[in-house]
Amino acid sequence: MKEISLHIMDLVQNSIRAKASEIEIWVWESIQENLLKIEIRDNGCGMSKEILQKVTDPFFTSRTTRKVGLGIPLFKQMVETCNGRFRIASDLGIGTQVISVLELNNIDRQPMGDIAGVMVLLISANPAIRFFYTHKTDSGQYRLDTKEIKEALGINGSYDPGILKYLKEMIYENLKEIETSS
Repeated sequence: MKEISLHIMDLVQNSIRAKASEIEIWVWESIQENLLKIEIRDNGCGMSKEILQKVTDPFFTSRTTRKVGLGIPLFKQMVETCNGRFRIASDLGIGTQVISVLELNNIDRQPMGDIAGVMVLLISANPAIRFFYTHKTDSGQYRLDTKEIKEALGINGSYDPGILKYLKEMIYENLKEIETSS
């Protein structure tokens, strides 16, 4: 993957397959501290200790449609290439947490990419899941909660295309206000 937003989408897809009803995506960018921290938490089915030990192995996957699982190993490799740390924790029946911290100005760090587009894609494809998205920089913080959006707009099911367009524009504008490196 060539962009961090696509890594985030891949990690969130794991949460969706784990039947999470709530998924939190946190992104912290600090030029002052030269760090980029990404955290994804879910309340899905979690993983056993045995699976958790294998999850960073590219030749392991719990899926039956293929014999390799590259999403987590590729993300971990990108983080470590940028002098970062990667950690994944999980408890059966409780959920999973992926945390990464890496150098923001590292020459090997991939660009953030279209995080607003990724968020809208995830939200539109999974209207029953409650997404929390928080993006923090040295200049401020933006927070999105799909439950609050649905309540404010009176949405009971899926989002219509006009609302999705509005959401994408809203995310872009708010990220621009806090000066992200996207």
